Amino acid sequence: MSDPSTFSDVIRVEDQYYILATSALADERTRVLKHGDLFGVFDRSGDVYPVGLGEQGLYLGGTRFISSAVLRFGMQLPLLLSSTIRRDNMLLVVDLTNPDIVDRSGTVLVPRGSVHIRRTKFLWNNVCYERLSLSNFHSHPVELSLTLQLESDFADIFEVRGLKREKRGRMIDLPASNECFTLAYEGLDGVVRRAIVSCEAHPSSTFRRALEFPMTLANHGNAAFQFSIRCETDDVHALALPYDQALDEATDAVAGARASRQEIVTSSAQCNDWLQRAWADLTMMMTPTSQGIYPYAGVPWFNTPFGRDGIITALAMLFVDPIPARGVLQYLAAVQATITEQDSEAQPGKILHEARSGEMAALREIPFGRYYGSVDSTPLFIMLAGAYFTRTGDLDFIESIWSNIEAALGWIDRFGDLDGDGFVEYFRLSPRGLVHQGWKDSNDSIFHSDGALAEGPIALCEVQGYVYAAKREAAILARALGKSEQAAALKRESEKIRKQFEERFWCEKLGTYVLALDGEKRQCQVRASNAGHALFVGIANPKRAQRTAQTLLNEAMFSGWGIRTLADSEARYNPMSYHNGSVWPHDNALIAAGFARYGLKQEALTILSALADASTFFELNRLPELFCGFPRRAGESPTLYPVACAPQSWAAASVFLLLQSCLGVSIHALDQEIRILHPVLPESLNEVRILGLRVGEAQADLLFRRLPDSPDVAVSVLRREGSVRIMTLR
Repeated sequence: MSDPSTFSDVIRVEDQYYILATSALADERTRVLKHGDLFGVFDRSGDVYPVGLGEQGLYLGGTRFISSAVLRFGMQLPLLLSSTIRRDNMLLVVDLTNPDIVDRSGTVLVPRGSVHIRRTKFLWNNVCYERLSLSNFHSHPVELSLTLQLESDFADIFEVRGLKREKRGRMIDLPASNECFTLAYEGLDGVVRRAIVSCEAHPSSTFRRALEFPMTLANHGNAAFQFSIRCETDDVHALALPYDQALDEATDAVAGARASRQEIVTSSAQCNDWLQRAWADLTMMMTPTSQGIYPYAGVPWFNTPFGRDGIITALAMLFVDPIPARGVLQYLAAVQATITEQDSEAQPGKILHEARSGEMAALREIPFGRYYGSVDSTPLFIMLAGAYFTRTGDLDFIESIWSNIEAALGWIDRFGDLDGDGFVEYFRLSPRGLVHQGWKDSNDSIFHSDGALAEGPIALCEVQGYVYAAKREAAILARALGKSEQAAALKRESEKIRKQFEERFWCEKLGTYVLALDGEKRQCQVRASNAGHALFVGIANPKRAQRTAQTLLNEAMFSGWGIRTLADSEARYNPMSYHNGSVWPHDNALIAAGFARYGLKQEALTILSALADASTFFELNRLPELFCGFPRRAGESPTLYPVACAPQSWAAASVFLLLQSCLGVSIHALDQEIRILHPVLPESLNEVRILGLRVGEAQADLLFRRLPDSPDVAVSVLRREGSVRIMTLR
């Protein structure tokens, strides 16, 4: 890899690289492209620099194939005019211009702003495509040379994140032609990874892993250059198409995905932007697997299947699109654990936490090739199966995965309840695994009121709710399959869990359910957002649910932009932490759904309005994985969390669950019904249209409209095709 300090705007101090404050590179905002398993993180100019947080690059299968890609006018960087991602997330569009081009005496040969470069990039079928289109607006012809320097470190994603390896594979030198060169690496896993850089027919040359484009542009003349980077391994091959053909195929695929989905349109341009970005992000994150599409968790660190993330994403968007739920269920059933293995924390019936495919995973330098260290993925899997059946009525599919559901129930009873007390706990099996195995999996996220870290085995508040809901949903599925005795037993078990939960997890002093029980069954008496998930699944006593909602929305927990993961009065509160005081959109969406379940619609509206306002401050209207939990101040934006994934699937999907909760929409396919319970809308939103809402073979268009001078919302059926009943309940 070339030394980044050779770039004019980068300095090196020992082993750290720094960007000059006066440089355009000091703007660390990035641009993300993704298709399938290939994704790219670029700076706003479309370049890749091995500086800053170090995440920039072109990645495939958990490996960085391009670690540096820098476009220059001669030896100078072009000047950035603007940069954006097209609304459908398909195309990165960058406008650049030249700096002053001078000779050795300092005479300006070409004044800055004379030549315009339109730089476009997209990804398609394991290939990164790029076009440079130049226009000369100078009064004279211009001679210039563009150079694109490329390097690769073929670093595993965990190396990029900071893990050091004692030994790496070897770089392979391969011959170059005038129009093509290859960067290659043979890993310690025996896999050869290749980045093949090639140009479409035009005058160019390659030298020192660079493409050079010398040219003379006439006055008002134009030129264009196309090139591609194919990312390949021994098992993954890529075919580079002509630029325009590849772009047409990619655009048509995205348009096809858009045409097949339900559409939500509101009276608010702000809300529409948020919805369009969410759709675009989810379309991009949906990744084909042999079992169907799966919403990969997030870019850059989590571009891979995660059990918990995929399930919650599918749940959040289930009412508008049930197809991802089927893909998630089918994939997780296929990789469900069947053996006990300490390093991967696998146990029979357990559902995956995450899957990784890079070199370090293959060599077991990390335990995450297939890693099962998640206490909640298993009950969530059963919950999603039940919700999918209610939404679609697809009993044949449920029957096809029933053995997986039974295995998951078996894990809950046999392995999940470590001490037989009726609660599901976790205690890591592998010293290399996660210390905490709920969704808040930071090492310091579970603690007592004095700040002392809790010792395991730990029973989390929300996990007991998930287990309750899993057994309730499994009972419904068993009954649908004609297994009445099993259904009755599961229903009794769920009720037992509910009673035990109320007895052990409620804390009158806090006015909410506690965060967890530690290994000695002592309450972790901490005000945390986890309690809101108890409302989401319906395990909470109605009066206590109202108390919990009040606690979650008081000033200690509600920042004004959303509910914090932790109250600001708690010992380990830090609004800049990952889990101890930040705001997570998916967490808030689940809590809002819980509020709505207990009839607390205005409280749900509070969360919807807060996140809608927050979305306007984030670039591209994209809600990130999380943001800091500082209190909202007039005229100021939310504070970014510096390494949050964006896009992140469950953050993107949160808008759909928020709207569903406030509108009160539920779909019951076996009854061919769309039920609408006490719909509400915020004052900023007068109308919401849901177009093409499918129930089996039928579909309907619905209009929700706020009545003048009234909090009530009227529901109108704009179109109905097929046999479907729309029932409005109050």
